[in-house]
Amino acid sequence: MRTVIYPGSFDPLTNGHLDIVQRAARLFDRVIVAVAGNEAKQPLFSLAERVDLVRSSTAGMSNVEVDSFGGLLIEYVASRNGHAIIRGLRAVSDFEFEFQLALMNRKLDETVETIFMMPKDTYTFLSSRIVKEIARLGGDVLPFVPACVERALKIRHAQMGKEADVIAG
Repeated sequence: MRTVIYPGSFDPLTNGHLDIVQRAARLFDRVIVAVAGNEAKQPLFSLAERVDLVRSSTAGMSNVEVDSFGGLLIEYVASRNGHAIIRGLRAVSDFEFEFQLALMNRKLDETVETIFMMPKDTYTFLSSRIVKEIARLGGDVLPFVPACVERALKIRHAQMGKEADVIAG
């Protein structure tokens, strides 16, 4: 069984991420979407919330699993018997960083390949950071994220607004 790992913070999952997952699912026997537990990034959603959102968004894909990990990606890949890592590329600026990571991962374990995939052109501009900013400013993010993510963003920003009112009050 050929297994690919798609790692990321997915804070939140976007339709660009989902596009990569769907296409990887056609190429591999098993796709593991691995949500990184790097709390140093100060994510909007907790690790458990991000895992749940990805799980809800991929529920209809029979060969897709969702998991979380911390530590070195290459060690996680080995622990899950992965054969490859999928990384999404939107622009040339992504390539430089991702290329360095791929080379380092190859140095750590030369049996694991890194495969770069570009999302559909309709998603090349899309990032979690932009989605969070649009949501924070009250914009419509539904064209950019699965419906469950849109609902979670609305709830989170409503909660943050209430907290800000309490602090200001």
